This record gives sequence, C-alpha cells and structure tokens, in this order.
Amino acid sequence: MLILSFFQHALNSGIRRYHVAPVLCQRAKVAMSHFEPNEHINYEKLEKNINIVRKRLDRPLTLSEKIVYGHLDDPAKQEIERGKTYLRLRPDRVAMQDATAQMAMLQFISSGLPKVAVPSTIHCDHLIEAQLGGEKDLRRAKDINQEVYNFLATAGAKYGVGFWKPGSGIIHQIILENYSYPGVMLIGTDSHTPNGGGLGGICIGVGGADAVDVMAGIPWELKCPKVIGVKLTGKLSGWSSPKDVILKVAGILTVKGGTGAIIEYHGPGVDSISCTGMATICNMGAEIGATTSIFPYNARMKKYLGKTGRADIAALADEFQQHLVPDSGCQYDQVIEINLSELKPHINGPFTPDLAHPVSDIGAVAEKEGWPVDIRVGLIGSCTNSSYEDMGRSAAVAKQALAHGLKCKSKFTITPGSEQIRATIERDGYAQILRDVGGLVLANACGPCIGQWDRKDIKKGEKNTIVTSYNRNFTGRNDANPETHAFVTSPEIVTALSIAGTLKFNPETDYLTGADGKKFKLEAPDADELPKLEFDPGQDTYQYPPKDGSGQHVDVSPTSQRLQLLEPFDKWDGKDLEDMLILIKVKGKCTTDHISAAGPWLKFRGHLDNISNNLLIGAINIENGKANSVRNALTQEFGPVPDTARYYKKMGVKWAVIGDENYGEGSSREHAALEPRHLGGRVIITKSFARIHETNLKKQGLLPLTFADPADYNKIHPVDKLSIVGLADFAPGKPLKCIIKHPNGSQETIMLNHTFNESQIEWFQAGSALNRMKELQQKSS
Repeated sequence: MLILSFFQHALNSGIRRYHVAPVLCQRAKVAMSHFEPNEHINYEKLEKNINIVRKRLDRPLTLSEKIVYGHLDDPAKQEIERGKTYLRLRPDRVAMQDATAQMAMLQFISSGLPKVAVPSTIHCDHLIEAQLGGEKDLRRAKDINQEVYNFLATAGAKYGVGFWKPGSGIIHQIILENYSYPGVMLIGTDSHTPNGGGLGGICIGVGGADAVDVMAGIPWELKCPKVIGVKLTGKLSGWSSPKDVILKVAGILTVKGGTGAIIEYHGPGVDSISCTGMATICNMGAEIGATTSIFPYNARMKKYLGKTGRADIAALADEFQQHLVPDSGCQYDQVIEINLSELKPHINGPFTPDLAHPVSDIGAVAEKEGWPVDIRVGLIGSCTNSSYEDMGRSAAVAKQALAHGLKCKSKFTITPGSEQIRATIERDGYAQILRDVGGLVLANACGPCIGQWDRKDIKKGEKNTIVTSYNRNFTGRNDANPETHAFVTSPEIVTALSIAGTLKFNPETDYLTGADGKKFKLEAPDADELPKLEFDPGQDTYQYPPKDGSGQHVDVSPTSQRLQLLEPFDKWDGKDLEDMLILIKVKGKCTTDHISAAGPWLKFRGHLDNISNNLLIGAINIENGKANSVRNALTQEFGPVPDTARYYKKMGVKWAVIGDENYGEGSSREHAALEPRHLGGRVIITKSFARIHETNLKKQGLLPLTFADPADYNKIHPVDKLSIVGLADFAPGKPLKCIIKHPNGSQETIMLNHTFNESQIEWFQAGSALNRMKELQQKSS
C-alpha cells in the first residue's frame, strides 16, 4: 500500500519521468502484435509528443489531432495549421494487399535498401476470383497466381515483411484482428485502410510510393487534416445497424465532403456500437473522401481486444486512456449530429455510394427512376461487413425464413472476412444456416467487391439489380457490366431483400408468405457481437520473415507477363511544358476504376507496361460521349485511349488530361498515376482531386493542377494545345499559367492552382519521389 501511494504521489506531482519511468517502461513492454514480439507499443512517446504540441497550440485537442501530432517527426518545430501545412510523420507500421504490394515491393527493391525500417505486412486477398466457391476458387487462384505469390513471399522474406498467404482473409479484417490498436498510426496501400479506426487507430490509405517512404525510414508527408466531428446520440436498435450510420453520413457529406479531413465520431451514442461496427463505419469513410475516420477508445474496443488475444494491449490502453479520447472542449471544423434512436435502415445507390435512401422508400424510388426492382444477386461480406456479428445477424434473418420453409429468391453469396471468421462461423453454425437458405460461401478474399467475380447469370449489357454489404458501387465495379445497378446496405438487409427477391420489400413493415401459405413478418435480427467461445483461428496462413533475409533470392523473369522490374522515370528538363496535346477531356465522374480498371486487369498489377493498356478506358470522352474512344490529334483518327497515348509517346509528344470534379475518387491504386506517367503524360488538370490520387500523381513526377476558376474547364477543348509556363519559378502556393492554343490560331491564358510543397516540387524536378530518394541516398553516402 505504501509503494502504491508513492507511485500515485509521483504521478500527481508531475515527476513521473524522473522517478517512475523505468517501472512504467517495463510495464509498457507490450508487443504491437503476436507476430512481432520484439516490436513494442510506445505510448510514452505518443504522450510526450502530445504534451509538446498541446503546450505549443495552447488549446484542447481532438482525438485525431492527438494521434496524428503524437506521431510527428519533430513536434517542437513542426508548423501546424489544419487544412494548410504539410506534416512530417512517423507511422508505426505498413500494410499492403497483394495487388498493390507488387508495385510497392518493386519500388522498394528499386530503392536499393536492404530491409524495411518499420513492421510491415503483405496480405493476399485481391487476386482470388469468385467462381465456384471457397475451396475451389482458392485452389484455382493459387495455381493462376503462383508467380506473383512466390514473388511476394520471397520479397517479404528478403526485406523483412510478414506474409499472409492466400486464403488468410481480407487485409482490413486481418489488421483489425491482429495489428490495429488504440493510438496506432498505420498506413496501408488500400483506400479502406481506415477500417482500423474501429479500434481507435489513425489508419490511412496511401499509394505504394508512400508506403516505400515509411518502409525506408523516411518521414511521411500528409497535409494537416481538418477534423469533422460526428456526434452520435441515442442507441441503435431493431433493423438499424452501424452500416446505416455511414450510409447516412455519405448522404450528408457526398463523395467528396470529407476530402482533406478526418471524421471523428464521438458522443454518448458511440457506446451502443460494437468494435467491428465502428470498423464498418470507418471503413466506408473512404467513400466520402475522408483522410481516415476514428472512434475514441472505449469498453467495446477493450472487449474486442480481449477476445482477439490482446488483453495486454487493452490494459496498457487503459493506463493511457486520456490520450486515446478527445479533450473536453476541443473544436471541430464541422459538426454533424445523428440520433441513432431515430436512424432508419438505409440503402445507397445505384452507381455512387452517396445516393442515400431509407430502405422503406427504395422500392418506390426504383420504380420511379426505372431501376430494376427484381434483385438478381445479394452479396454479403467484404472488408466492410464480414465480422462475426455481421454473419450472426444475417444468419438470424435466414433462420427465420427457413423456419417458414423459405429460401432466397435471389442468388446469395457470403464472403468471410478472414480465416478466423470463416472457421468460427463454421463451428458456430452460421455458415450452414446461410448455405441452407441458398447461399454460396466464397473464399476469404475481396472477390466481387473489387470486380473479382466470374458472373454467369447475366450477359454484359443486361440491365439488372444487385444488393451488397460492400462499400463501393461505381458503374461496372462488381461485374464489369455498366448496366448492373448496385446498391449498398447492411448484411441483414441484403439477406432480407435476397429472401424477398425485390427492392419493394421493407422488412420493418412488410410480410412474407411461408411455404404453408401463411404470412409472417421477419423480426429484427439479434446476434452476439463476439463468439461466446474463443475465436477458432482456423488454418495457419502466416509466414514470418526470417531474422536475416539477405541470402533470399527474389525472382523476376525478364519475359514475365505478370511482373516487371521498374526503370526510373525521366528527370524534368528544366523547361516549361509547351504545346502538349490533350489525350482526353473527361466528362463527369472519373474514379480510379475509370483510370485503371480492376477485375481482369488485376493480374497485371506487377507489370507496368501491360497494365498500362487499361489507361482511362472507362473515362467518358466529352468530345463524343464514348468510353475508350479519343481523337488522335496527329492522325485525326479515333481509337482507344492507351493506343493513342502510346502513339504520342512514340512520336515524342507530351500530353495532358483534363478532368472534372473529385478526379481519382475511389481506390488507392497508384497504377492510376503510374500508367499516365509511363505512357508520356505530364499534367492532369481538373476542377478538384481526390486526396490519395493527387498524392500518387505527385509521387510519380506528374503535375496535378486545378483550375483557379472551375469555369475555365469549359475553355479547354480536346483539339487544343496546352503550355504550362512558370515552372522555372515553381514554388509552394504560387499559381502556374496555362496558355491554351486553339486550332484557329487564337489563344488565351488561365491560372492553375496546385498544392505542392517544397519537397514535392523536388519530386517533380527529379522525375519521381523514388528518384529523389535515390538522389538523397547518393548524397548521404
């Protein structure tokens, strides 16, 4: 008791560092994960940095600010202004999914560094196509992708990166189960990395070049984010779910309303949401353009940490809890309030994730708009909604239908989020219930959510409707059919609608007819958020990196069609960019799916030249209203976009792209930046950019510029030539001039803005961020 009093007195007297730091440091030796026992959580450093910044700013801090500023490279001198300054940060770890890891590891190999500087992992989840079912699809994927999996496994072994084999599960579910924790800063090469905010971490989606910076031990740059507060009151109940929170927020903020901001959830309603439910909400924050999303540390997170074998992390988080919640009186740049008690089930779509409708209205809206009301396929799972609770609530709905002799009228698929989830729902009977109602259990992978779906029930061009518990529903996203109307909702609503077979069914009020002819109404589902028993880990699918991988050989065949070593991009010649042709002037929405399609193109993610054959094939050309059809300014013939770009490159002609609002919305895939650079592009001019894509363009030595006056978009025509002048005096905050030369000989000048800082200008001048890294290495050696 005397010793306890001494420690308490020491803490209260503010002399913790001098007297008790050694004891606390010993207590704080908690591993970041079971897979890295020698890598420890460093809350003391987080606390020290927060205190430095709080003293400098002299105001209460949001939770987002605490964790972001707690990871500053130089908290004493870093200039901090939300929405304006660029921060130099030291993330704790990196995660990469297999489609993006190929290019990230190729860039890391090109850097010449011997080993990663921070804990890093590769997750094989994107290359498994949904076709026949889990086991068969997994075997097929291992055979087809053997060369890529071998490359990733050996590169991981050589450079100290943990490797999660195909079948392990979706990257974000694996991170939540094993790597995210309150206060962590994690960057991942996938736009849905913010999923980890459900465990109180700042988890941010980036391109592979950003990941290489962190793996190389270089401070990572991020524009100081604004903070949008979402205050939750009331309590979720009935058919309302965590998914409905983010569907509602998406309807309020739209697909670009969160750009440049972190969405921070707070308020008394937070405690009514499970940890995996909070992850669902954070995950889909990518659909509103947010830098990331986060929840404060609470008892629901502690419960999840305990159930996933990390009670020691929870105990440590309890000790530092004041740094894992927002300060009282902190100020948000914008506040949205949602009463969970009044929140109704929502369904968003089609073709965009922010077109929000209450489920009760969607049938009437669909009939009015001419959308197909019959549901061809219902799909549950994905990185957004594949938790034990999600599967349990879906099974609870399915069980009621089975009790009345009903099965799904629509085709129905289930994607477990991880091997642990798959094994546990098999053990606890959920998987069998979902099969009995007509479901097909797919592999533990992304599958149809990212277009990895060998769909056979319709023909391309056939108008149809699907409902999913996924996050993204852009045109052609799931099955490459532009006439598929995809709607996003919760897993339990997907299940109910699949049983009914129509969008005109509202499970809160409508009745179904059982096999006996009697009408019945589905009761709101109820399920445990976590299994009563321990999770069943299933098969061991993790490969530890060896302590010394220097002798490991990484094989990339020069004749491979899947992998290609990188050649450095050319350095800027010091001159203005004159008389560039316009490859395409894009009309309307242009996501990374439009710029670099997924689906069958995923197999070329490690081969830059081959995948460049999909450049902008989905973008609509304003000149003729068609996709993948642009005028070749040198021949005056119309042809595919990649072919035209290759022709310009062959002729030594530089070119530009003109885009609309929120250009590059969607995935983190840096191929959407690598491809135009590889094929001779120099400038992308738009009304506005999505955050990740703008950074990716800068990293590859391109110029992402925006119209100072958005109306100037209308002044540029596909037949014009463009010159960017003022590059010799390129400086942060200084606009650039664009001279537009029209075919009739007239010309006009418009102003273009940019968000480059000094180091990013150096990337452009060196040809790419990787080139710049090599220059700095050479100077230092």
